[in-house]
Amino acid sequence: PHVGHAYTTIAADVIARYYRKKLGKKNVFFLTGTDEHGQKVAEAAKEKGLSPKEYADSVAPRFKEAWELLKIDYDYFIRTTDPKHEAIVVELLEKAKKNGYVYPGTYKGLYCVGCEKFLTEGDLENGRCPLHPNKEPVYQEEKNYFLKLKDLSGQVLKKIKDGEYEILPKKREHEVVSRLELGVEDISISRAGVSWGIPVPWDKSQTIYVWIDALINYYSATQFVEGKKSFWPADLHLVGKDILWFHAVIWQALLLAAEVQLPKTIFAHGFFTINGQKMSKSLGNVISPKQLVDRYGVDGTRYLVLSAYQFGSDGDISIERFDERYNADLANGLGNLVSRVAKLCETSGFEFPRAEKHVINSELSKHLKNFRFDEALSLIWTEIITHLDITIQEKKPWVLKGKDLKEILTWLVEEIRGIATEIKPFLPETAEKIERQFAGPAIKSEKPLFPRL
Repeated sequence: PHVGHAYTTIAADVIARYYRKKLGKKNVFFLTGTDEHGQKVAEAAKEKGLSPKEYADSVAPRFKEAWELLKIDYDYFIRTTDPKHEAIVVELLEKAKKNGYVYPGTYKGLYCVGCEKFLTEGDLENGRCPLHPNKEPVYQEEKNYFLKLKDLSGQVLKKIKDGEYEILPKKREHEVVSRLELGVEDISISRAGVSWGIPVPWDKSQTIYVWIDALINYYSATQFVEGKKSFWPADLHLVGKDILWFHAVIWQALLLAAEVQLPKTIFAHGFFTINGQKMSKSLGNVISPKQLVDRYGVDGTRYLVLSAYQFGSDGDISIERFDERYNADLANGLGNLVSRVAKLCETSGFEFPRAEKHVINSELSKHLKNFRFDEALSLIWTEIITHLDITIQEKKPWVLKGKDLKEILTWLVEEIRGIATEIKPFLPETAEKIERQFAGPAIKSEKPLFPRL
């Protein structure tokens, strides 16, 4: 996984942690995983001299390790090669067929193996897929089964306009609506020449198109993981903007065809560029989560990725800018504040029993509900951390004694305990370290939370 994959999953983790605190652990179901079928997987396996299943078995643990490294606290990791998932895919497609929304036909056109996606002329840039400019699209003509997207698109459009499900940010919803209003064609939902996939139940010579199989994972997990049925329809799907059409239109059409309720919100985030260039293996500028964690630590990475720019927009990142921000906000900001106050408490000899229970403030909650992670972090850093630093400079607790010193330190300690609560969904390890260090009654100095680079 690269930093782009990590971006989606860290954001989902923040939301899951926030709602677990607010609603209780049992009322949140955070699903992630790997989709493992299709031509791309089969070709990658062949290059490695492995069977597709062996290759998938070697990739899934790499994602699990990356999420463990980033302290992603998911509830379930789904693999689309799981027979329990495959059975629900078959069931859903049979229902769509029974309802008259699936029919046999012939597909003619270009296909991008990198995206596992059929391309129209309008999708091409210089005759190639814009996301895989190094790969020649493949012309294919084959007998497939089709989903009546044309017939279903009117219902999809009406449901978006009636607010039955939401596409965020709003500019993405406008893009989807415009495209639907222009009219859409039926889509192929099976492949004749791809053996690595779930067989079409009524025609074993075909396999189910990988995207159809992959989309169903959101629903299938709620059906076969014990005690999770009530989590469908999902409150939120978090995806990259390149796969929004699949999630906001094709997925909804498939669910309507099978008479299954629709998810409530689809949020499409933007792309990272690195020093103004798209991330790509050929340019050698792909940044992995491990590289970031080795340099900035887990919470440093989570902070830098989420605060880099508005979730939902595209943004440019660089290691140089990450270094500057790490030193300014984490080493000199939060880290230095916690060290200074702990040292003052230790030398004062006073005790600081817990005085109040802290909750996330309403302004911060509002930003989290709107997926404005950058705004939420900015609020904590500018209004709380910077404010405390200024107060320390003005009050000069190091020259105070007795009651005056006790008063300012008690206030600072409670504020820092409050910061630990506020940052917990974003920086869980750091929050726990602060909570331990400031548990009281005695508070002692410890090594810095974020060593300077």
